[in-house]
Amino acid sequence: MSGPMPLDPDGRQGETMALRLVRAPLRKALRWDETMTLRRPRFEIDHAAVDELAAELADRIGPAVHPYEVAALLESEGLTGELIKERYGHRNLFSLAAALYEKVPRSFPEPESPPDPWRPDHVRSALRGALFALPGLAYVLTSPLWDADSALAVLVVAGLVSWAWGQALGHRAFARMATGRREAAVTLLKGAPLGAAVATGAGVLLSGSGTAMVAATSQSMYLAAAGALLVLGRERLLLASLAPLVAGAAVLPWWEPGEALRAGLPLLALVGAVGAAGLVLRTALTSTPPAADAVRPPLVRSLPYGLFGLAAGTLVLLLGREEPWAVIVLTVSMGLAEWLLYRFRGLSVTALRASATPAGFRLRSAGVLVLCLGGYLLPLLPLALLTDSPPVPLLLLAAALWIALLLQAFGVAWPPAVLSLAAAAVAGSLTLADPPMALDALSACAGAATLALLLWALRLLGRPAPHA
Repeated sequence: MSGPMPLDPDGRQGETMALRLVRAPLRKALRWDETMTLRRPRFEIDHAAVDELAAELADRIGPAVHPYEVAALLESEGLTGELIKERYGHRNLFSLAAALYEKVPRSFPEPESPPDPWRPDHVRSALRGALFALPGLAYVLTSPLWDADSALAVLVVAGLVSWAWGQALGHRAFARMATGRREAAVTLLKGAPLGAAVATGAGVLLSGSGTAMVAATSQSMYLAAAGALLVLGRERLLLASLAPLVAGAAVLPWWEPGEALRAGLPLLALVGAVGAAGLVLRTALTSTPPAADAVRPPLVRSLPYGLFGLAAGTLVLLLGREEPWAVIVLTVSMGLAEWLLYRFRGLSVTALRASATPAGFRLRSAGVLVLCLGGYLLPLLPLALLTDSPPVPLLLLAAALWIALLLQAFGVAWPPAVLSLAAAAVAGSLTLADPPMALDALSACAGAATLALLLWALRLLGRPAPHA
């Protein structure tokens, strides 16, 4: 499409063309007008029709940045030069386009927002929160069958090893899932049984009875199977395997099930979880073809996630040593914590689209972080007061763990691991040195870790690159 070419110095084409006849010698005596004038017809612009067209196309003319865009729009609408002259009184397409461009004010509407890629699954998050807490019912059912004092150290050590191993294995399985579900299943099939064996062996070193050894073995096997099911997204299957455990604990206030049921129901839940994990892994191995040229990530990449699991387990253990109900509240809140991690990522993408400058996005990102962190901590306060637990250590520890998980979600693994390990080491040392100051030591260490992690998150997540 070509534009009009101005022929006069003032940019407008002349409306008069004069033709002068050549004088002929034989016609000198004739007196006649030697100049013939041709005048172009003047166009009467139909302003009402132009206004009607402007109103009809206003939503598409408003975003135009040049009259030529309006001209292209008119051409696409099928307006020819003759039609423009007859209907609107303009001499050509570009004259009408310029008039419409001047008549319609500029407007640049925001594009439609794409779907949120980080929209959380509400049911899944709530279900995972319940699944983190429900296995504790096994200890309630079996508590009369074994000496908790003698087996506590065994279960704690085995649990810490399982927690650390599960965090590292989960990261490695998710990394392998980028190349295929089969590769993730292979990683879990090799790593989960090995992790259960390592955790059981660590507990056996401290075991003083066969009952404690059985309890440590059962705990390690369940955590390995549950971790595999959670990584592969089979939360409902894991919940179904825990149904006998939930049913047995639900009737305890009204009925004594006896030793056989107290031992048999947790065992049935364990067999169900292990069997479900084996079935899911087998399905993933047989139904998915192996990925071509799959590259295994180095093992060292999963190390900080395992160290963080060890540190987080230690901090939670120190809290549970003084306030067991606070640990239950913290465990149940993990579903909300996961949901808010997704919300933070979705809200950050929205803030990135709405920001015009780096400083503006930094401010919005800080607001989103404070909003999500506050949304996680606020429900914990009434729960802490309801369970008669001191809220300060619970809230500080919950904040530290949530910010650490947030950084891990963005691929930052070593700072949360190092800061959490330092907090766990200092809090553990102070607790052993002065047991009455255990909660104060935990609060101070968790608070320091929270502050450091928060500053790290503000610095990292206030830049657009991690959210792109």
